[in-house]
Amino acid sequence: MKVLYFDCSSGISGNMTLGALTEIIGDENYLLNELKKLNIDGYKIEISKKIKNGITGTYVDVILDNEHTLDHHTDLHEHHHEHNHSSSHEHHHEHRNLEDVNKIIENSSLNNDVKDLAKKIFLRVAEAESKVHNKTLDEVHFHEVGAIDSIVDIVGTAILINKINPDKIISSIVNDGYGFIECAHGTISVPVPATSEIFVNSKVKFRQIDIDTELVTPTGAAIIAELAEEFKTLPTMTIEKIGWGTGSKDLKIPNVLKVYYGDMQEKAEDFLVMETNIDDSTGEILGYVQEKLFEEGALDVFFTPIFMKKGRPAYRLTVACKRKDMLKLQNIIFRETTTIGIRYRFESRTELTREFVEIDTKYGKIKAKKVINNGETYIYPEYENMKKLAKENNIPLKELYKLEELLEK
Repeated sequence: MKVLYFDCSSGISGNMTLGALTEIIGDENYLLNELKKLNIDGYKIEISKKIKNGITGTYVDVILDNEHTLDHHTDLHEHHHEHNHSSSHEHHHEHRNLEDVNKIIENSSLNNDVKDLAKKIFLRVAEAESKVHNKTLDEVHFHEVGAIDSIVDIVGTAILINKINPDKIISSIVNDGYGFIECAHGTISVPVPATSEIFVNSKVKFRQIDIDTELVTPTGAAIIAELAEEFKTLPTMTIEKIGWGTGSKDLKIPNVLKVYYGDMQEKAEDFLVMETNIDDSTGEILGYVQEKLFEEGALDVFFTPIFMKKGRPAYRLTVACKRKDMLKLQNIIFRETTTIGIRYRFESRTELTREFVEIDTKYGKIKAKKVINNGETYIYPEYENMKKLAKENNIPLKELYKLEELLEK
């Protein structure tokens, strides 16, 4: 199973995340080209190498156009941001609230998984700020330009995560500093209020260390709170790549986010199978339950015809899932069916390395899953995509599966 591990021993910010993940994919232009799909201007991005305490990493800098104010003190990002720009110029600005930012994301040509992840991260920031400032989500506003760096950081992170497509994301304990920093409203303590609120009711394990400044920005806090499933020391894994993303500060510790990418053998206790027998439900209801279970993270859901006592025909519902999703999925089964008991067991499984690809054909692009086994590559097209192309081109579905482009790869 492919894993990303975030070492947040020196905190985390939006641009540190972009720097580290850009090194993982090894292609700066991919991020820049995908961000163009947002259709917003007023900024440019500079990607460079910086050395922090002898460690070289990638620094992603969002530079705002001169005609705009460069003040990054915003209502939604209330204090000093990792992108250290300031200016004495003052201009009148439109303001954007969460709905406006969501519209920018929704109206872009980014894929839906990127859009959904970006909106979830933004929601975490907005909810924290609404609590801190005692405002509704609609009342919490970004300044027009101040929003740009947050949009780039968050959407850029979603773009890179979607490209890397890890099976699991794990983080170290998240370290923040201590002391006080200046913001638009005066002096505030570290961890800053928005960061603290983002970590409320999350899985994040969080602590302060002996560094007299802010290490975790609200954007960084929202990113790691949304992405990471677990917070622990580096698990046993084979490392394929390491990405180093630098911040803008010079500290007694390296101001660097280190992200590992590699393979981790899935533990048997992380994968389980649940079963229950149901003899008083219609096929439609069971089909609905299956949809809900898949939507909430089930890895597989299927039914087996069986006979129960007194020869009654029935179905055995089988659900394969990750341990972390067990209680959530059990609740769906209990709520949506008449069962009063669910069996479960932990099992091992072998997974092939896989990635999602798009294949150009004379009928259009075909989305497919590419898997590798013992040096051999197999292509498995997505059914819904194939069905759509078959209808659009008025050709039999079975003929699409015979395309040379699919068979040759």
